[in-house]
Amino acid sequence: MALVVVTVAVILVAQRTLHLPGWLNPFAETTKDRSGPVLLESIRDLSRYEAASGNFQVVVDLEKDSKYLPSAIRGSRTLFVGKGSVDAYVDFSKIASGALKVSDDRKTVEISLPHAQLEKTNLDPKGSYAVSTSRGLTNRLGDVFSDNPNNQQQLYVLAAQKIQDAATASGLQSRADQNTRLMLTNMLKALGFTTVTVHVGDQ
Repeated sequence: MALVVVTVAVILVAQRTLHLPGWLNPFAETTKDRSGPVLLESIRDLSRYEAASGNFQVVVDLEKDSKYLPSAIRGSRTLFVGKGSVDAYVDFSKIASGALKVSDDRKTVEISLPHAQLEKTNLDPKGSYAVSTSRGLTNRLGDVFSDNPNNQQQLYVLAAQKIQDAATASGLQSRADQNTRLMLTNMLKALGFTTVTVHVGDQ
């Protein structure tokens, strides 16, 4: 029994190392999509203005080492390119009571808005990929028997967080504030108001 296990392990390691085509690999897997239909869980109304969007790219260099073993034995390092976008929006449902003031002659209007907020990072799964991966011997052997040897969840989470931080520091929210102010000014003037004042962040 032990001999069979060792033989299977050797074959799998050889297949991964030599990149044998599927038809030469007796353990090659085929993929069948047996997913059920998509179920609609909820619908919610939106009351916000999508005012700006930023596209970002980050290279994540993630290295894991063992304290007492060299990287050739135990450890891994992965270079991962993460691409994603972050949207900035103004939530009109947060406008306070009395934030809209209209003059008696309906020529002057003043409105106060909350600052723009950032959506969570929308990471592009097609544009995000591992550039290179190096693993120690024990890591490679562990990959053979792992259900998901190329588990990149941590890389995706890390890339998304770095993009989110970059979006926060990029001035994207300020751009969204400006765009919202311009949109409302043009819209209200088209409705006949001659003097339009839009305050942002006064709530």
